[in-house]
Amino acid sequence: NMKLGGLGPDYETIKEKKEKLKLQKEYSRQIKEYNMRNITVVPWLPEKPQVSSVSRQKALEYAKKIPRPKTFLTRQGDQEVKEALPQAPTGTSLPQIPSLESLWSRHEREKEVVAAFKALHIL
Repeated sequence: NMKLGGLGPDYETIKEKKEKLKLQKEYSRQIKEYNMRNITVVPWLPEKPQVSSVSRQKALEYAKKIPRPKTFLTRQGDQEVKEALPQAPTGTSLPQIPSLESLWSRHEREKEVVAAFKALHIL
């Protein structure tokens, strides 16, 4: 007496799986209750060893005597205001900045060259 597969759902196996799942949940609930009753409170962090104030004072005195490295801190607000032209120390030679007229004429010549290339459909 053997039943082969059918088209509908198999209610017997669904019932068995449901019962098994129910038993598993009940078992896990019982274990959880048991653990909650028998658990002891464990401190999360170990206690810090007490440092005597004498050794702390010695450490602070030592830290005061150490020479600190020099740091160059720049404030962003002041830096943005002074960014217009970089200042050079006196006595150093900087390359000459071309005048505005020479830069403007160079710009116009390069615009003409680009226009010529566009007319020839090269660019």
